[in-house]
Formats: sequence, structure tokens, C-alpha cells
Amino acid sequence: MWIEDYALIGDMQSAALVGRNGSIDWLCLPRFDSPSCFGALLGGKNHGQWWIGPSHAERPRATRRRYRGETLVLESEWDTPTGTVRVIDFMPTRHTNPDLVRIVEGVSGTVAMATEIRIRFDYGRIVPWVRRSDGLLQAIGGPDSVWLHAPVPLQGGDYAHHASFEVSAGERMAFIFTWHPSHEPKPVEIDPYEQLVETEKLWDEWVAQCTYQGPWREAVVRSLITLKALTYAPTGGIVAAPTTSLPEDLGGVRNWDYRYCWLRDATMTLDALIGAGYLDEARAWRSWLLRAIAGRAQDLQIMYGVAGERRLTELELGWLPGYENSRPVRIGNGAVEQLQLDVYGEVLNSLHLSRVSGLEPDHRAWTIQCELVAYVEEHWDEPDEGLWEVRGPRRHFTHSKVMCWVALDRAVKQVESFGKAGPLERWKETRDRIHAEICDKAFDPVRGTFTQSYGSRELDAALLLIPIVGFLPPEDPRVIGTVEAIQRELMADGFVLRYPVAADNDVDGLPGGEGAFLACSFWLAEALAMIGRKAEAVELFERLLELRNDVGLLAEEFDPRYGRMVGNFPQAFSHVPLIHVARALS
Repeated sequence: MWIEDYALIGDMQSAALVGRNGSIDWLCLPRFDSPSCFGALLGGKNHGQWWIGPSHAERPRATRRRYRGETLVLESEWDTPTGTVRVIDFMPTRHTNPDLVRIVEGVSGTVAMATEIRIRFDYGRIVPWVRRSDGLLQAIGGPDSVWLHAPVPLQGGDYAHHASFEVSAGERMAFIFTWHPSHEPKPVEIDPYEQLVETEKLWDEWVAQCTYQGPWREAVVRSLITLKALTYAPTGGIVAAPTTSLPEDLGGVRNWDYRYCWLRDATMTLDALIGAGYLDEARAWRSWLLRAIAGRAQDLQIMYGVAGERRLTELELGWLPGYENSRPVRIGNGAVEQLQLDVYGEVLNSLHLSRVSGLEPDHRAWTIQCELVAYVEEHWDEPDEGLWEVRGPRRHFTHSKVMCWVALDRAVKQVESFGKAGPLERWKETRDRIHAEICDKAFDPVRGTFTQSYGSRELDAALLLIPIVGFLPPEDPRVIGTVEAIQRELMADGFVLRYPVAADNDVDGLPGGEGAFLACSFWLAEALAMIGRKAEAVELFERLLELRNDVGLLAEEFDPRYGRMVGNFPQAFSHVPLIHVARALS
């Protein structure tokens, strides 16, 4: 299946991807970054998969599917010659153990159904020992154990379990899949129908807090729900995506693990949530942040595990062939060791926004901010790997310098607006020095545009953030020239590329091409609106909205060469700017 053929369900600690054909092809338990127990997404059915659908050799795609209202409860329906059947998929709020519930519901007539489940632990590497106990199916492999409650008899064979059954109009059958540590006793079984009601109620109550009422409310709310689903409730951390190694270039090597908390992605996500009225998430994230980065400012990482883990060693899983043979499949992320100076500005900006939005002050937060600013004062003039985590040589990336300016600027604003204690005049002087250097070394006066790095001629979509973060006013000719240059030189087939990817451009140190990062096109829409070209902005924004799949989700990129989504899915970095643009245009 294509990446956009999947829908997301989750319990704000982990998430599953459900295909249009009724197959769950990705689920990691008990956390987003745990090894998978269903990993067919990155291989085949023998790497773990759970399918339910009408009996048919081809496993037909659902006739239609949707989320139930403004929730994360998925409904898939099949029309067959003998009737219509519905499968309801959801993950209830976590009690003690994670549960996955699949309810088969007869809508009309009588439909012959089938299911096949192949449980594989450790990313498809471990075939578990399976036994029957108390009428349930139990699978055990190392530290993992799963209990499956099925309303129909399951028959074993070929390292899988199968069942055929019928469902008639008005009938409901619930399958319950529960994970727990293998050394612990059997978990208490939940009531699936009661949990369905509770799960819908939870999402309805959460969405009711949304303050956005503009013309694109449906898209904004679905994006907000997706972002909420990417939060790790026990700690307040926010993952970039629930998947690993979905390729940026089909068949290529640009395959990365996004199941971690990037400070940049998390702060942008937080900005979107705060702007829609969700301060509880801001409070939880601030607590996560203070725990995760506790220590010396020079030890700040660009990303952490969902509980603040710092060691995210990158490994390759050679037994997995990858999505559409895109190798290698990676877990962990080597970019954790990189220097990316822009994250200091992202963190300072987010904490400032939280304070402006009404979040109560936290003395520890200001102490840490002062330490981060001190680090920026000492290191802002160094080269780094930048926003795009290049694996080529370090450079003086313009966006990184701009975000260093943001770090100082937001610290100054905290002193001026909230009476915080700090060396105000020194910070102002450093802020102004950074600003002057960027305007001198990163601006090409001949072409009238800022460039990707000092001394380069290349463009970078991140330059579109210059007016958005307040570095220069939108009406400044240098801003307008940059926006127009990016429109002219970085757009391909109507989408904005991150930067030129070519054999003679070694900026990222990687072979092959990539799709268009959707965030970049959203940034262009917002920048166009800011410079007064609102009609163009609306046209671009609505064209981008049409890329969402049938249930409103976006991957990291869209590849116009194939007319397909690529990259990890669903991606916070795509849904966040969607929300920002909707607010800007409203």
C-alpha cells in the first residue's frame, strides 16, 4: 500500500497504522519508540500484521472510511454483494497496559469475514511462542507478551492464526489485543464497548477546547488531533512521527527514525497547540523539557527519547527489506550528536510564547533559559549542521544564525515584558551584532535574496521563516526578494524544495533525491500572506490541503515525480504549519 493509504489510531503513548484494506501494518508497544509487534510496513506480512476484512483472496480496500466525528476512532466500511460491514479501530486511553480494539459491526445483510494475525516481536525478528490460556491466545517472546481475546475460534498454521466468520446486520464482535511485560500476570480484560464510548468522549471534550473557528476548521482540528496523538502522555514529550524509515526517496537511503522528541518539532507543535487554546500541553511539555535538558547548556541535544533519554544510538536492521525496498531500515538517530544552533532559538521562542499565552511562571525555566542564552552568546558564530541535519560539512547556515538572534531577542523580551533578571544591555548588543552580521554575510545584493549559508549562492526554504520569526518586517525589500527568489528557483511542480539536491551540491552529504517537504510549501503560503499576496497564499494553501489523504493526514513530503506521499507518517512537521497558515489567513 502507499503511505497515504494508512490511517492513525493511538492512545497518546503509542500508535498504529491501519491500511485501507483493514490491515494493521505498524504498531510499537508499549511506547512509540519500542520495537514493533506489527512491522509489515517495513517488510511483509511475516514481519507482523493483523488483517480483518471481508473474505476475499485479494483483501479488498474499504469502500469508504472516516474518523468518527472529531475523534481518533476509525471506521472502515465495505460494501459487498451480500451486505455492508464496518470495522471500528481504536486504542483506548491507557489504563495499566496498552490495548488495541477492533469491533466488527454488521450494517446490512450478512457478510462473510476473515481475520489473520501474525505477531512478531522486535521489528519482525522474533516469532513468539503462542499458547491458549483461559480461552484467550497468548504470545510470548523475550520481554514481550500479548493476549488476544477473539469472539471467534482462531486456528493456528504457518506461524499465524486465522478465522472465518459471518456478521449480520446489528451484530457486533470485539477483538481485543493487549500487550504487557512477559514476566507479569495476565492483565485485566477491558470492556471494549465501554471503552469505545469513553474514547469518543475523551476526544470530544478535548476538541471542544479548540479556539480556532476559521474557514478551515475541519483541517485544523484534524491536524490538532494528530498532534495530540503524537504526545507521550506520561511525560509531556512530543514525537515527530510514529514511524521509522519511511523513505524520503522511494528505494533510496534517506530513511530515518522519527519516533523521538526533536526540540524543534516539539516547540513548533507546541506553538500550534497554544495558538488553538491548549495550555495544558504547554505546561506538560515545559516540565518534560526542564527534565530532559537538565544539566549543562553545552550538553543540550537536538532530540531526546519520549522520557528524556539521551542515548539514541543509530542502528540498521538488516533483516527488514524496507518500505518498497528502501534500505537501510534504521532505528535510533545519529543526528542526536549534531550541533544545530537553531534549536536554542526554538526553545527560547516557545518558552516565551508560553509565558505570553498565560502560562504561569516557573523559576527553573528562566534559570535554564539564561544558561541557554549564555551558550548562544559564546557559540552563535560557529558553523553547524543546521535545521536539515545535513550529513555533509558544517556551514554557517543562515537559518541557524537567525534563530540565534531569536534566542537573544526572546530573552530580551522576557526581561522587558515580565521583569525577569538578566544582563539586558549585553543581550541587546549581542542580538544586534548577530542581526548585522546576517544582513552583511548572508544577503546577496545582486539577486536581492538571502542565501542558505554565508558565501553560498544556494537558496533554502528555511529563509521563508525570516519574517515569520520577526527577524525583518514583511515589507522589507530583502524579505520580498527572498520570497520571490524561492518561488522562482526552489519550486518544482508547484512545491517548494528544501534546497537544491544535485550531484554538484554536497550540502547534505547523501546520494539520491527526495520529495518536496510539505512544511516548506506551507511556509511559502504564510510568507506570501505576510507580504500582502493573500490570494496567492490561499490558492497555494488550498492546493496543499488537497494532498491530505482521505482521513486528513499528511506525511513529511510529497513527491511530484510519483504523485505520492513519502517520508515518515503522519508528520508533525507538516501538520504544524498547516495550522499556522490557517490562522494567518483567517
